[in-house]
Amino acid sequence: MTKRRPVTFNHNPLLKNGLPGWRVRVVMLGLMCGSLALTGRAVYLQGVNNDFLQAKGESRYARVIEAPATRGRVTDRNGDMLAVSTPVRSIWAIPSDAQLSPADMRRLAGLLEMDVQELDRRLGAGREFVYLKRQLSPELAQQIADLKLPGIHQQQEFRRYYPGGEVMAHVLGFTGVDDKGQEGVELAFENSLAGKPGVRRVIRDRRGQVVDDVEWVRSPRDGEDLALSVDSKIQYIAYSALRQAMTTHKAKAGASVVLDARTGEILALVNAPTYNPNNRTDLTGAQLRNRVFTDTFEPGSTMKPFTVALALERGKVRPSSMVDTGAGRITIGKATISDSHHNGMLSVAQVIQKSSNVGTVKIAMNFQPEEMWRNFDALGFGKPLSLGFPGEAGGRLRPAHTWKPVEQATMSFGHGISVSLIQLAHAYLVFARDGEMVPLSLRKLDGPPTGGKRIFSSETVREMRAMLEMVVSPGGTAPRAQISGYRVAGKTGTAHKLEGGHYANKYVSSFVGMVPASDPRIIVAVMIDEPSAGQYYGGTVAAPVFAQIAEGALRTLGVPPDAPLVPLQLAQKAGEPPAVKESM
Repeated sequence: MTKRRPVTFNHNPLLKNGLPGWRVRVVMLGLMCGSLALTGRAVYLQGVNNDFLQAKGESRYARVIEAPATRGRVTDRNGDMLAVSTPVRSIWAIPSDAQLSPADMRRLAGLLEMDVQELDRRLGAGREFVYLKRQLSPELAQQIADLKLPGIHQQQEFRRYYPGGEVMAHVLGFTGVDDKGQEGVELAFENSLAGKPGVRRVIRDRRGQVVDDVEWVRSPRDGEDLALSVDSKIQYIAYSALRQAMTTHKAKAGASVVLDARTGEILALVNAPTYNPNNRTDLTGAQLRNRVFTDTFEPGSTMKPFTVALALERGKVRPSSMVDTGAGRITIGKATISDSHHNGMLSVAQVIQKSSNVGTVKIAMNFQPEEMWRNFDALGFGKPLSLGFPGEAGGRLRPAHTWKPVEQATMSFGHGISVSLIQLAHAYLVFARDGEMVPLSLRKLDGPPTGGKRIFSSETVREMRAMLEMVVSPGGTAPRAQISGYRVAGKTGTAHKLEGGHYANKYVSSFVGMVPASDPRIIVAVMIDEPSAGQYYGGTVAAPVFAQIAEGALRTLGVPPDAPLVPLQLAQKAGEPPAVKESM
């Protein structure tokens, strides 16, 4: 058998069949086109439009971060600090970079006051960014930074601090963890207090640390400082007096507001129960409610002066005009309205002094419902004052065409209508300002108030103030509202509470007064909700609170006395004469 010689690769007969010429040309053309495309793309990206590559490169090391703005400070009218922002640090992480050893996890969890399991859960959440803890002190944040843990970062923030604590809580409100206003002044003036954060471009290393500031994209604009009309000294006086009354009368809640009668500025605003805005861990809804603005109640006899003032203004009666209250009862339709005493013939001034329901009704029935409605509407009832506080109530004032005769009668002495305490105090400005109403202000005013409107004539108001002075004199319903050395004018109110559409055996006691009566400087309104220690009339529950607040406020403001300190006044102050029970 003939031995065959092996065929090598280069002698393979298949190689003798050459490739078609067209395939060579196609392949060469394809290679040339690909080379030209790549060359053109490289020239375009690196020479004509290099933003793409620049952006991709910067994305590896450059970051745009937010620079927080400092929130504006809040002060009282005298410049005392009420709210200030302090620098804090927040700890955040990139979970994919945070590859921590068990020992590091334990150290970090200990500094953050967290369980190791909770920390591990957050770092394993699968997100690109996660907060571990916010608003840490700079000292604690530095201890965490000293650990130099991968993927664990910090950023500067601000935390709000309130030196006044629970005394100022319902005025100031508070901010959330993101330093945005959530209640009170902090929310009402959020736009001016907050400022605008800045933006800056920086270079970070692989650990996320800033190694270079490139440029400011936008500089931060700090918030504006806010000077309130509130006087912190008067605020504390009102807070102490209200807290004492709450304890004495075992009340469910209470509120008080102090106004500057000359300007309409709010000098104090307190509520009970209250809370500490610096520590809100156990905050409840009852503590949070700003009852001065949000709670409405039937004002009772504190509405009688407005009904009588309208009658004086229209020439229906004079202070000396006599009203026959008979046996202290009057029937309108199927309803009977009564007084707590049988007063017989009373002058109009005595109707206010004795707080006669029957006398007030007989005066009110001289008007058409539309006249009374216009009077109440002009005084601000039935609509919010729009001071910016969250939940500000407008109260209840039904249209006049729906009034029945008995409803007109009851509204004349404060039943069938609801108001907030701030509305009631605001309305009493007409008696302190010779018939003119001005808007209220939470900001400190640099000049006289604007936007005033006249409701009653000066003569009508002077006559009403004289009647309101009789209320606090012996024989009136509020002798305990007297203040030694000062003439006081005011009115008590006592009303049953409505629950489920029916009057319950629970009361709201109130008093609104102004002092000095000869030239009013302040108005103080007090409301005590559900006193349960045996007394519930406004003259015995709310009037002493008024006296305590007003006396301290007058001393703080340096208002000179307008009445002599006679022995009789001093004896009355010591003996606290019993008040005449007002009609409800």
